[in-house]
Amino acid sequence: MSSELNYIEINKHSWNNRVDTHLKSEFYNLNRFLEGDTSLNPIELEILGDIKGKKILHLQCHFGQDTISLSRLGAKTVGVDLSDKAIEYAKKLSEETNADTEFICCDLYDLEDHLDTQFDIVFTSYGTIAWLPDLDKWGKLISKFLKPGGEFIFVEFHPVVWMFDENFDKIDYNYFNVAPIVETENGTYADRNSNISQSYVTWNHSISEVVSSLLNNSLVLQHLWEYDYSPYPVFSNMVEFEPKKYRIEHLGNRLPMVYAIVARKEIDLCD
Repeated sequence: MSSELNYIEINKHSWNNRVDTHLKSEFYNLNRFLEGDTSLNPIELEILGDIKGKKILHLQCHFGQDTISLSRLGAKTVGVDLSDKAIEYAKKLSEETNADTEFICCDLYDLEDHLDTQFDIVFTSYGTIAWLPDLDKWGKLISKFLKPGGEFIFVEFHPVVWMFDENFDKIDYNYFNVAPIVETENGTYADRNSNISQSYVTWNHSISEVVSSLLNNSLVLQHLWEYDYSPYPVFSNMVEFEPKKYRIEHLGNRLPMVYAIVARKEIDLCD
């Protein structure tokens, strides 16, 4: 990409373009959410545990369902996203559900210009870091907004998944890819038949890059898990083998689909 501003504008437009379709989709099932259903999955719920009374910063929150779901578990939450259209709706959804949430619209790397507090937990999940070119800046950001002893909780699609072509028939991308990937899609993962089209820019990040970005910024790795399924049917040729557990049909359990990390911010004993 010719400049940082270029990819931000492209991706902001991409996400703004999806919002209306996502709000109407079965994937996000807004009606059931408004009736009280959580948007969080068993993977992250088990990792999060009891979060009553915790302050949580939710990075790349889209239109706020997970942010609000965290608040329903007793946390005070702040959600951040690049898409002004998504954040506009997140605020409406927060009012409608009487959630203890705040929402901030900004490029993630500019968050320090909009927020000056520390949290017990920083949380982000599913399809987030692919939109970020620099994970060292990401690690610094996480460390800055965590209290000493606070935890970063991260659930993400496995980088091996992004190596494949759309049908998972062959390898199209290098696991250690460092260049931006520029693509255009018709439809969206939440509704592949929707009449929308958008271009976007992403990056593939290896697990070692993710872990290093945390270790280099005063975070200590506590746990790392890998899962042979996805809780979402967001890829082609997926089958549901158990409720809310999906795999690529012709690959079965041979492919890692998701991984999760818990890292704790070091406590400065000199303070």
